[in-house]
Amino acid sequence: MKLHHLSDNLSQRLRSAGLDASYVYDLVQRAVLEDLAGGIDITSTSTVPISQRSIATFGSRSNGCLAGIDIASAVIEVVCGPLANEFTRLMTDGYRVVAGDVVARVEAPTQLLLTAERTALNLMCHMSGVATATAKWVDAVQGTATIIRDTRKTNPGLRALEKYAVRCGGGQNHRMALSDAALVKDNHIAAAGGVAEAFQRVREHAPTIALEIEVDTLEQLTEAMVAGANLVLLDNMSTPTMVQAVKMARDHTARTGVGVMLEASGGLTIERAAEVAQTGVDFISVGALTHSAPILDLGLDLETVL
Repeated sequence: MKLHHLSDNLSQRLRSAGLDASYVYDLVQRAVLEDLAGGIDITSTSTVPISQRSIATFGSRSNGCLAGIDIASAVIEVVCGPLANEFTRLMTDGYRVVAGDVVARVEAPTQLLLTAERTALNLMCHMSGVATATAKWVDAVQGTATIIRDTRKTNPGLRALEKYAVRCGGGQNHRMALSDAALVKDNHIAAAGGVAEAFQRVREHAPTIALEIEVDTLEQLTEAMVAGANLVLLDNMSTPTMVQAVKMARDHTARTGVGVMLEASGGLTIERAAEVAQTGVDFISVGALTHSAPILDLGLDLETVL
């Protein structure tokens, strides 16, 4: 089966969304080829003549936040190529959909649409699930200044799509990769011989890079702030301890003029989100946004067989 390249128009749309078009194409191509497994779509080629065309709609079967419309469009372009008419977007990524909403429409050969269907839905349902999970956390801290952030706990090969989906849900991305910023965690601290030692080693190696340090105790927080940290991750702390940490950070800023931002992480649930945000932490990071988000139920239906 011949696969096709992305159109210039779609490539530009992807770049405008902060996604690399070559990455999307390679990912989609691999996903389609995985589904074909070196063969053909036996069911669709057996039951539907290639000359038949249909208009199909992508629709939501549950409530949530949409992400990945252009990724579904990419799958259609890769499978159908110029045989597909323009992919019509009826809603945009980030839109809060309800069950029954039609989000996109496309006309193409029925056989090829059916071949593309599962890959397009796998990607868009997963991305919309990530966006939906993020939106729930964002809603939970509404009215506070706390920002919801993701982590590097992403599915291999899907990081850019999952982090894009977090943005669609109203969240903020943490590091995209290990080279973007330094995050000194407990194992780094243990290996370096302490909080201050680990902090100083990073600063000597990369003086200008963004640097965050993870602490488990208020004593470590003090050590990190004295060392010069201005972004500290509070790992698995109780709410009362976080209240104390926020006060300590504000006192440190008032005394030294050096601002310290705090991020809560570890063992957090959405039921605790508002409570944690009300401590005054600047960020809440949630690995579950990407590693545990259930899909948003979306489907493709043949609307009109031409």
